[in-house]
Amino acid sequence: MKYKTVNSNIDHLKSLIAVLPHQPGIYQFFDNSNTIIYIGKAKDLKKRVSSYFSKQHEHRKTALLVRNITDIKHMVVASEQDALLLENNLIKKYQPRYNIRLKDDKSYPWICIKNEPFSRVFKTRNLVRDGSKYFGPYTSFYTVQTLLDLFKTQYKLRNCNYNLTDENIRNGKFKVCLEYHIGNCEGPCEGHVSKQKYDDGISDISNILKGNVSGVIKHLEDLMAEKSMNLEFEEAIKIKEKYDSLKRYQSRSTVVSPVITDVDVFTIDEDEKFAFINYLKIIKGAIIQTFTLEIKKGLDESKEELLMAGIVDIRQKIFSNAREILVPFKLKNVIENVLFKVPQRGEKKQLLDLSQRNAKYFKLEKDKQTVLKNPQERTDRILNTIKKDLQLKELPVLIECFDNSNLQGTNPVAACVVFKNAKPLKREYRHFNIKTVEGPNDFASMEEVVYRRYKRQVEENKPLPQLIVIDGGKGQLSSAVQALDKLNLRGKITIVGIAKRLEEIYFPGDSVPIYISKNSESLKIIQQLRDEAHRFGITFHRNKRSGNFIQSELSSITGVGEKTLEKLLREFKSVKNIKAQSEDKIAEVIGKAKAKVVVNHFSKNEHEK
Repeated sequence: MKYKTVNSNIDHLKSLIAVLPHQPGIYQFFDNSNTIIYIGKAKDLKKRVSSYFSKQHEHRKTALLVRNITDIKHMVVASEQDALLLENNLIKKYQPRYNIRLKDDKSYPWICIKNEPFSRVFKTRNLVRDGSKYFGPYTSFYTVQTLLDLFKTQYKLRNCNYNLTDENIRNGKFKVCLEYHIGNCEGPCEGHVSKQKYDDGISDISNILKGNVSGVIKHLEDLMAEKSMNLEFEEAIKIKEKYDSLKRYQSRSTVVSPVITDVDVFTIDEDEKFAFINYLKIIKGAIIQTFTLEIKKGLDESKEELLMAGIVDIRQKIFSNAREILVPFKLKNVIENVLFKVPQRGEKKQLLDLSQRNAKYFKLEKDKQTVLKNPQERTDRILNTIKKDLQLKELPVLIECFDNSNLQGTNPVAACVVFKNAKPLKREYRHFNIKTVEGPNDFASMEEVVYRRYKRQVEENKPLPQLIVIDGGKGQLSSAVQALDKLNLRGKITIVGIAKRLEEIYFPGDSVPIYISKNSESLKIIQQLRDEAHRFGITFHRNKRSGNFIQSELSSITGVGEKTLEKLLREFKSVKNIKAQSEDKIAEVIGKAKAKVVVNHFSKNEHEK
């Protein structure tokens, strides 16, 4: 469906567009209250902004955006990369109504190395641009605490907030506290440790947080050897404690490959409203960091646009400068000095798959949490989505789906499955034997079962569904509609047909199908209905064919009744197994006389063949 846009301010907007340059930059759309409602980037400002007003829009939200534009402002930048970065920062600052929303991750902690003399190292949720170094965000509070405990015990860092300038230390402005006396701090406030030695420890910590654990371990090995050579055994033991602690920390890192040095990995999963960008940081062959960003969609952004927005935001947050980025599909190389790769095999492809699983699990976990907090909210969301996608008059609380089964033209049957509140209601499932149709005729069979189903529902005053789904194209749908006509139910129940490719939904009297997004929950429910009806119908069909075969094989045995045959089937499970038994074995179940009749019957049939 295409939407027209109406804008009474169009002449003013055209005059603004006319002077836009063919240059990269960002543009801002304002509404009549002078509020920014959308911020976008462009390789060519004039072409991009003009496109909003030169065509009808597929999506209602885009049409609404254009209708509300009363003013346009722009900014020219030097490159696409600058436009990308500026767009990202402005969106976060102004949070326009029609842009994506990057979820605030204040719930996740960072580790800060404070920009000050004798730097402190601590956990924080607030990033202050004062020259301090921040590492994270960490999704595991346990990991943060483990690292901070390691730094505290092995490097004896201060945790006071004194201003430890050289002048203050020389003048004896501060006194050591309890932390010094119990061995947790080396007392820089009174000059008990040199700035050089303290900063060496901070350098080690910085390298560890960057993932360069191997480099720090090698440095400690050399230092330990040097102290031992100089017979400084007490110092060597202290260094060995740090060494052992770091080796334990390193062993907990996920090692992927020593040849993969400094790589960022990004993947995306999405639903109708949100996108989830997973990030892995690989340093010296180990995964040292993982993080998933949640983005609320604005307009109908493509996967490529959403992923690029996530990449820019995450790399800014974590201060990443990796020159190689692994992604699941091709992206434009708009970030300078960065190479985007789409690995097809090998260890890098395995990393990409791992990241994709993380994104998927994050999405599933979010869905589970939503259901746990408010199960009805999920149900209401799904029902409202189906109502909107299929343009229904009321919520489809009850949905029924029909499927025919007549494999190899025999034993035609049909199945009806029922969903209530988007969940299977199995006690209401029904099978139908086709009674009035001779031979395989899907159209006539569909008309019969739909008529029988709703004739009985009306006669017994049972609730009717809000939506009927017919597994088949226009022919089966037309037959089902004829059944509703006979019952005077047409127009009272919405009925649709599903073409075999599932994306195509047909309405009565309309030869052009509608297409539902593959990510839509509506399509997933319809697929589940179709699969459930098919499974239920096929099972019944197979049982019927099997029963008919057994019945024809055994009922032709003269002198043996139905109950005797049931005993044989219970004992030996199949006709084939009965044929394979000796007369004595059969006699143990049904007696000698009847056993003789059964054995003679099968022997005679075998001889005639």
